[in-house]
Amino acid sequence: MTIDKLFLPKVMLICLISTLLIELLVAKLFKIKNKKDFINIILVNIVTNPLVVTIPFLINITYGSFARNIVLLVLEILTVLFEGHIYKKYLDFKKINPFLLSFILNLSSYVGGEIINLIIY
Repeated sequence: MTIDKLFLPKVMLICLISTLLIELLVAKLFKIKNKKDFINIILVNIVTNPLVVTIPFLINITYGSFARNIVLLVLEILTVLFEGHIYKKYLDFKKINPFLLSFILNLSSYVGGEIINLIIY
């Protein structure tokens, strides 16, 4: 069985778009209105999302699903911390702790992605 050479890039693009849609919707629900804040959410996800999608994918191929899950957990924690730090420094929205905001946005996109996977696969 061969894997389409464009499989991973397609998955990465779908994951990034899904993440952005979900996280921007949740940010809107939290009453984030500043265009600059939305741009920051988009930019930080453009940096973190490809890593969080690609590394566990490659780990799963090489070491299996248990290792993938461990790596994914570590990457998600690091992502929340990194994004929280960026939000603390650059977001104008101050109604919620930036690390909590990062956690909520990442949890919502993770759960949303899992639901999408259940529906599709």
